[in-house]
Amino acid sequence: MAKGDPGASTRGRRAAPRSRKAATGDPELVQLLTPTGERIESVTGPDGTEYRVDFTDEEYRGLYRDLVLVRKLDAEATALQRQGELGIWASLLGQEAAQVGSGRALRTQDMAFPTYREHGVLYCRGIDPIMPLGLFRGVDQGGWDPNEFKFNMYTIVIGAQTLHATGYAMGVAMDGKTGTDDGEAVIAYFGDGATSQGDVNEAFVWAGVFNSPLVFFCQNNQYAISEPLERQTRIPLYRRAAGFGFPGIRVDGNDVLATYAVTRHALDNARHGQGPSLIEAYTYRMGAHTTSDDPTRYRIASEVEAWQAKDPIARMKAFLEREQIAAADFFTEVDEQARREAVDLRERVLAMPNPEPATMFDHVYPNGSPLLDEQRAQFSRYLESFEGSAH
Repeated sequence: MAKGDPGASTRGRRAAPRSRKAATGDPELVQLLTPTGERIESVTGPDGTEYRVDFTDEEYRGLYRDLVLVRKLDAEATALQRQGELGIWASLLGQEAAQVGSGRALRTQDMAFPTYREHGVLYCRGIDPIMPLGLFRGVDQGGWDPNEFKFNMYTIVIGAQTLHATGYAMGVAMDGKTGTDDGEAVIAYFGDGATSQGDVNEAFVWAGVFNSPLVFFCQNNQYAISEPLERQTRIPLYRRAAGFGFPGIRVDGNDVLATYAVTRHALDNARHGQGPSLIEAYTYRMGAHTTSDDPTRYRIASEVEAWQAKDPIARMKAFLEREQIAAADFFTEVDEQARREAVDLRERVLAMPNPEPATMFDHVYPNGSPLLDEQRAQFSRYLESFEGSAH
């Protein structure tokens, strides 16, 4: 687990071969680790900010471990759904660096508002990975305490969490919890497709007008289910921020180091009272939108293969090998840990009890309500009507 505190202005401990003004092939993209694992010491963003990281070797290895474990647990969840053990699953395959990098950039006091795909951020916040599987198995509503982990419940309604995050961030500012190194910041996750939702644009308006300590983190995985990016926008998504009065930046979302540096910088700006910002993590959804989706119907194999060459785990492994930070026994140990944790996850999912149907009324309101009690009674009578029948 990576616990370092690098950011936009710190100096790296391990010498890197060069500095750049921007990443190769895209002057608008912040990148600190190339697809072949070549380390870039620092990058100057379009606004003049210098991005670099300052990790120890142990922390570099910790990031790699995070990436591998998150991918393996996600793959196990997909397999469970295919075998009928989950109702649905939204895989993060290909987006591990965007989630681990931003998740590790959060400080303890920061609050995160996820969609339904932020399993990597959930893992980084210390939440048991079984929790979202209970939700998608229909056993519970998620199960974790958002206040304890500073990680809100999964939001299924596209873009709604950005408004929740904006309101929360406005409250943080009104409570006077910004302006210092110990100040609070908020991050809201969403995808490229959500940028076309009214909720997201309304959140941009409110966050900008009220100078809220909020980072909008858009994982641009190139597709809104089957709709490609060009159906969503005519300009890079991060440029939309300018129209709402706050800065935007695009980062290589398959580069865990750059994602960390950019996110930490944006969060620290927010906690110091400098208002909201938009990060576009440029990445790719390697799998289906959810297990109900067939991506072969709307994208070609060569496109997927081109993005496989930019795989976030492969580039981090190449970097560790290139810099002699990790040897073969380390990679073997990580793979074995991932296998054990996946087996454990499967066993615990299969051991989950089947809840009584009427328990769906238990947590709608903290103290119940007369209308809810009436609905529960009606539903219970309906269930009782099947007793003794052949149904």
